Order: sequence, then structure tokens, then C-alpha cells
Amino acid sequence: MKKVNIAATGLNATDNPAPGIPVIRSIRHAGKHHGKLIGLGYDAFDTGIYDAELLDEVYLLPYPGEGNPALLTRLTEIHKRTHIDVLIPTLDSELSSFTRLAPELTALGIHLFLPTEEQLRMRSKSVLAEFCKKHGFEVPRTVVATDPRQVAQAAKSLGFPIIVKGVFYEAYTAASAEEASIHFHKIRSRWGLPIIVQEYVQGEEYDVACLGDGLGGMVGAVPMRKLRLTEKGKAWAGVTIRDAVLAKLSAKIIDALKWRGPCELEFLKDHRSGKYSLVEINPRFPSWIYLSAGAGVNLPWATVRLALGEKVQPMHPPQAGISFVRHATDLVCPLSYLESLTTKGELIFR
Repeated sequence: MKKVNIAATGLNATDNPAPGIPVIRSIRHAGKHHGKLIGLGYDAFDTGIYDAELLDEVYLLPYPGEGNPALLTRLTEIHKRTHIDVLIPTLDSELSSFTRLAPELTALGIHLFLPTEEQLRMRSKSVLAEFCKKHGFEVPRTVVATDPRQVAQAAKSLGFPIIVKGVFYEAYTAASAEEASIHFHKIRSRWGLPIIVQEYVQGEEYDVACLGDGLGGMVGAVPMRKLRLTEKGKAWAGVTIRDAVLAKLSAKIIDALKWRGPCELEFLKDHRSGKYSLVEINPRFPSWIYLSAGAGVNLPWATVRLALGEKVQPMHPPQAGISFVRHATDLVCPLSYLESLTTKGELIFR
């Protein structure tokens, strides 16, 4: 492959990690990349920004709330300074903006491989139950709430405990009406409305990282069983599995959506029935995506190739029994790094 500069967003690597750093690690892992790896962050304290061994350059973007024109202007400035061939957005809250800006970015020479606006709408948490009912997929009973009173009413019909989650991020288990109300207001203040109230299903959690071709086909998929969770419900340890039922179900979901690009399917396997319920469809790679590279199905690298217009054949199943355990590490750097980001909005390592 010719020299290609690749950029990714989502550089925060805390107890609620974003996928950008694992995506970039996966691309380096492929050993086929020649060019710069560029980090795009929203905050100078996004911890992954300071990994000088992983990134070549870092640039700050305007917050998503500042609007698409501001984002396009900033990306144009960065592109003039350091040519970006492929850009991989990794945050739910920014996907709509990048999808809408895709024609302008493509005209600049910045290639993406993203879902359409309609596909984003179809997998939204607020309409996921409707999508599952239409296509015959199991899903926990769900209520979409815009008022705390609706949460209380939902709890009466669903029974405690219940899951209270935001339209973009955060999910909490509530064992009482008071607890559900607290979670409602906390999530609303950060991510807005609506709030999703879902039946609690007792079972094991499984995730599948997928890459769809946009025509209904699955380019590759990596199923993982969660072994350890953080307090925020994020996978802190997991292991790849081989499950024909889960693989077939994931392929059917991708086909029903005609999904284009990366996504993560989240399932619960009911302890009593053994059936898989679809809990969420996240429209980007998960934060554990580096596991895909370790299991021999490097989905981020395949995304780069698809964005550049290459034909990628369906990938073989991943190696089962490959596990990951996340850990925290200290990145030591001079204060000048932070000063460069806060004053210039950029940090050049090499």
C-alpha cells in the first residue's frame, strides 16, 4: 500500500474508554501501514493524546455542539497542514456530523467508510425495540421516556430492577423509583432526551464487533464474552468465542440494516431460555477492538482498505480463546505538550 495518513477520533482512555486509541493500535498491529497516524481529540486532557510512541500528530477539534460548519472548517485547516487520507470517527455523538459532512470531506480527499443517516436512525436506542420487532429479533421490553413520570410508569410495568440509559452513553441499574429518577436526571443533564428504560434481563453479556459492507454482507465479525466490567458497565476483560448461533444472528442483523462500516452489537444471553436478546447497536467500533487484531481479524485495518475503495473479501472467523485485560498506565510528558494543545490546538511528535 502507498503512503497513507490515517486519523481517528476518540482519544480518551479512562475507565470509560473511547475506541480511538485501540483503533490506532490495531492499524499499527497490521504492520502494513506506511504514513502518519493522527489523533483527533476534543479535549487537551483526553489521556490517549499523550502517547508519543503510538501517534505522530494530534489536533483538537471543536466540540460536536459547536456545529458542522465549525467541524468542517477545522478539518479543512488540519488537512491543509497534514494531508489526511482516511478518517475513522469512533464516537456515537459525532457520527451524525461526520456522515453529513462526508461529501465535503471526500471532495477534499479525506475518505470515510460510514453508515448512512437512515441506518443511524434505524439502530437508535429509541427505535431499537421497533426494529427488532419488525425483523423478529429478541429484545428486552423497552420504554422511551421524556419525563420522570414516564420512568415511574415504565417501572410499574417492567418491574424492578430496570435499566436506565442515555441515547448516546451511560446506563445504570435502578432498584427503586427514587434511584431511577436520580439516573434519569443525571443522564438528561449530560446527554439530553429521550431516556431509555429497559427490562432487566438476568444473563451473560456478549458483544460482537462487526464490519458491514453496506449491501447486507458481513466483512468480518469478532464475538466476545465479557469477563469483567467496570462500574459504568464497560468491558475490562473479555475473551473471543466461537458460537454459530450468535454468528448467524449477528449476520442477520447486519443484513437487515444493510449496515455500512463498523458497529458493535451488544447481547444478553438469558440464563433461563438461553436466547440472545439484542440490547444495543453502537454505530462504531467498541473500545476493546484491539482484541480483533489479536484474534486475527483486524477490523480497523479492513476499514481503512474499504475507505480507500479496495475490495475486501469476507474475513475468516477469529481465533477463539483469545482474551484481553485492560490496564491503566501513566504517560509522562513535558508540560510543553499540554501548552501546545491549549494554545495551538495541536501537538507534533514526529
